Amino acid sequence: MKIVEKKYLVPFILITSLFALWGFANDITNPMVAAFQTVMELSASKASLIQFAFYGGYATMAVPAALFIRRFSYKKSILLGLGLYAVGAFLFIPAAARESFLFFCLSLYILTFGLAFLETTANPFILSLGPKENSTRRLNLAQAFNPVGSLTGMAVASWVVLPSLLSDTHRDASGQLMFSQLPEAQKAVERVHDLGAIRDAYVALGVAVVVVFVIIALAKMPATAGSGVKSEGTLKRLWKNVNYREGVLAQLFYVGAQIMVWTFIIQYADNLGIDKATAQKYNISAMAMFLCFRFVSTFLMKYVNSRKLLAIFGCGAAVCTAGAILLVGKSGLICLVAISAFMSLMFPTIYGISLENVSPEDSTLGASFLVMAIVGGSILPPLQGTIIDLGTVFGHPAVNVSFVLPLFCFLMIILYGIRSSRRA
Repeated sequence: MKIVEKKYLVPFILITSLFALWGFANDITNPMVAAFQTVMELSASKASLIQFAFYGGYATMAVPAALFIRRFSYKKSILLGLGLYAVGAFLFIPAAARESFLFFCLSLYILTFGLAFLETTANPFILSLGPKENSTRRLNLAQAFNPVGSLTGMAVASWVVLPSLLSDTHRDASGQLMFSQLPEAQKAVERVHDLGAIRDAYVALGVAVVVVFVIIALAKMPATAGSGVKSEGTLKRLWKNVNYREGVLAQLFYVGAQIMVWTFIIQYADNLGIDKATAQKYNISAMAMFLCFRFVSTFLMKYVNSRKLLAIFGCGAAVCTAGAILLVGKSGLICLVAISAFMSLMFPTIYGISLENVSPEDSTLGASFLVMAIVGGSILPPLQGTIIDLGTVFGHPAVNVSFVLPLFCFLMIILYGIRSSRRA
């Protein structure tokens, strides 16, 4: 059985491009937490408000996006999402002019209004483009292109934005940052330069989004299940569906773990005296592993039940996270990078399992709550940042100890994999 039928191939390709587009936004933003921490002289916990704003936008707009789809159509929802995406990116221009951290957070908050529309639309749309029997594999295939966008975002951050930051060039002999000790006049000049470099990356992204908007606007999209459905009794049916209910919670823990792992790789490396541009290369390595193993896991699903595979990969992620906590030095950093290989199948697999027994008339609203679960990426990183700000915990580097939060998340995912497998 083909994963994608020929009649759906063009819409599948166009919608799959959106997965890359929001992957780019996610992973050019993650290293900006460390960049803002330095250039705006913030604590790790306050700099993590970037993630609070970014993923808070998903929580705010996911359900309105589902209601919009029901009232109008998948295509109109995609176009509105792309429009909000572009507006948020272009708001970086006044944010940089004002040198306001809160304005940058507001810009990202609006940008992710658009991402909420795109994710709420694209995931169930992909599931609907063919037989239900291979819908989870189809979604895994589409999601495989998300890390392509992520890698591009990381590459832009690593080779364009971070190396151009003057604030990251002032280090002592041990590699520790010295920007805060510079004269105020010099800091002001370098701050203007660095915020301009960050702004330009997002403005270029906004232009690319406008181009995609035009292409989607001119394309024809099939009418598939999920558009124009009614919602009577939907919430009650979703709540009674244990597989779905636990899946939303598992998705919250997964997204929280993913964002913590990718956001704080730079802080972990910085604690070892590695500069941001070099540290971002470890992030790129993590994403490369994520991309490769996404295709590997899609292949493995031909032979291993997706629920069992989720539990197995959860165990691998937990072991690597334990290594990142206990091992101090490059070996711990390597364990931290390796977590991404096991995270590769988690989001689309949890998503697919959760919606497997959800009726077509409930799928749009059901998808919106799974997108709302992305709020885990908003809540948990500031908590991890608070631990990192402690410096040390019982003589152990606090940045290492902070990864007990992702470890707990992966244990919850293992539990969901086991429980859903038993129910099946």
